[in-house]
Amino acid sequence: MFDVSQVAIPQHPGIYIMRNGDGTVIYVGKAKNLRRRVRSYFSRSQDPKTARLVEQIRGIEFVLTDTESEAYILESGMIKRHRPKFNIELKDQERYTYLKITDEKYPRLVVARRTRKGKFLGKGDVYGPFVHGSSKLLTIGTLRKTFKVRICKTLPKKVCLEYHMGNCEGPCEFAGAQERYGSHIADLVEVLRNRDQAGAFAGKLKAEMEQASEMRQFERAREIRDTLARLGSLRQEQKMARPQGADEEFFGIRVSGGEAVVMNFRLAGGVIRDSDRFTFDTVGDNNFGNFLYQYYTTHPVPDIIVVSQEPENRAILEEMLSAHSGQPVVIITPDNTMRQNMIGLLLRNIDAAAISDPGVLELQGILDLPRPPRIIECFDISNHGADYAVGAMSRLVDGKPDKSGYRKFRIREVQGRDDYSMIREVVRRRYVRLSRENGTMPDMVLIDGGKGQLGSAVSALKEAGVSLPCASLAKENEEVYLPGGKEPITIPRKMPSLQVLQRARDESHRFGVAYNRAIRSAQIK
Repeated sequence: MFDVSQVAIPQHPGIYIMRNGDGTVIYVGKAKNLRRRVRSYFSRSQDPKTARLVEQIRGIEFVLTDTESEAYILESGMIKRHRPKFNIELKDQERYTYLKITDEKYPRLVVARRTRKGKFLGKGDVYGPFVHGSSKLLTIGTLRKTFKVRICKTLPKKVCLEYHMGNCEGPCEFAGAQERYGSHIADLVEVLRNRDQAGAFAGKLKAEMEQASEMRQFERAREIRDTLARLGSLRQEQKMARPQGADEEFFGIRVSGGEAVVMNFRLAGGVIRDSDRFTFDTVGDNNFGNFLYQYYTTHPVPDIIVVSQEPENRAILEEMLSAHSGQPVVIITPDNTMRQNMIGLLLRNIDAAAISDPGVLELQGILDLPRPPRIIECFDISNHGADYAVGAMSRLVDGKPDKSGYRKFRIREVQGRDDYSMIREVVRRRYVRLSRENGTMPDMVLIDGGKGQLGSAVSALKEAGVSLPCASLAKENEEVYLPGGKEPITIPRKMPSLQVLQRARDESHRFGVAYNRAIRSAQIK
């Protein structure tokens, strides 16, 4: 039986890919919280079909997304690629939809139709996908009314009922409406394309609704209220989609300890359909540029390759790939919000996959940290009289001691037995120096002690001019204190997250005691 407790599962939206002993994908699923969903498969109460699936699981992989909606889209593409035997494949049109602004003198807003191969029919600019497809027609109707977009397939010579209902200004007949039509379409494009503009437009509508209500124009206020409700399904930023146009492929890379990890997203039909991870040793000429060239000897070359860092010999690589594909190819770093978010998501996926200790991911959720605390630095004071007081710092990377990163401190500024002031001194000294040397900051600072020691450390971080998540672990009841928290957090003793904190605390204590003894022994001699 597969031991899921030994797998570091993120508490994020995304998809999970289950493989059997041969490495074959047998199931792909999505979840708002990957950890909660995946662990539910291994509960005692299972139906027979789920039990058969679990019996065959020998490995689980994850791809993070920022929202559950994005996971929904990516899941569909991965199912189409792998066709797992435990999945049911559904049609794209049942899951999400695209909207199109037609290429006409006075454009219309319509549902974009596609061929079975994914190519969009007809001319015009395509936006999406929008996951809330079940209400797409009602949403389109609301947008048409809001932006005064015509619905007639053939422009009539006289205004129709839509004009008299206030849904269209009548560009078919009135010169003023013809002049304003372009600005209405431009506003619509901004709402479909840009999340910030959608929010600004919603704010404008809300002000108009309040004004209409004050003027007792209740029918108009109700219409605006309905518009705001429908806009909610379109305001979510769709990083996994873009307007129809040039093909793009995204690559993120992390290099550490002589090994490079690369992850990519491939877009097809405007959405992410697939992703892969690769690793290679950075020896000799093994670099990112060589990887990209080797990759495209066996994969289709897109028009645009977006990378997290510029590869070596970029110009030569562009020239060779262009010759290989027969069309111009450019390699760029992110130059807009969508591409930046896509690359950021790739790098987060690489980082999450590198975490082998489940407790590290647990800590992110339990302590509400902005990211998994892959690097934890823990401080302790070893105080055996004023002449022998020392500070010690342990360092954990992915839950394991990194002894090359341990540090020891002789107390310089504090007289007497004052643990609070000593903590403040060593924490300040550590991060003032780290800032000055542009060193790698930890993801979390841990203090051996209670609320008082934590307060001293927080003050020291402010004095050092750095902002880092900070917590303390009290020995007596193994309670965790957070800045501003009224009550401590109690983590069950069997949970891997508490064991990570205890490991960091015990290492700093051991290191500090050893240093203290060495000083006392030297002075006695």
